[in-house]
Amino acid sequence: MHSNQSKIHVHESQNDEQILSEKSIVSFQSRVPLPLKEAMNDFIERYPNWDQYRLIQAALAGFLVQNGVESRKITRLYVGNMFGSNILREGN
Repeated sequence: MHSNQSKIHVHESQNDEQILSEKSIVSFQSRVPLPLKEAMNDFIERYPNWDQYRLIQAALAGFLVQNGVESRKITRLYVGNMFGSNILREGN
């Protein structure tokens, strides 16, 4: 793209069937500054057990939890993404 922003497509997957149902999955498109997109790509390359969907879910849930949203479902999403069985492991 010629601008300093890049489009990303986000489609959340079903990571926790107890928290998410097929009807609760939402897709959205967001414009993000190019440095943020590049940082996301660098992170995902370094930690291949993460993908853009998990990263966005963890970031959004973490932001909401840290800013006073008191929802057990949101907290579970955050903890599940951050501390699930595939925590930060660097790729080869």
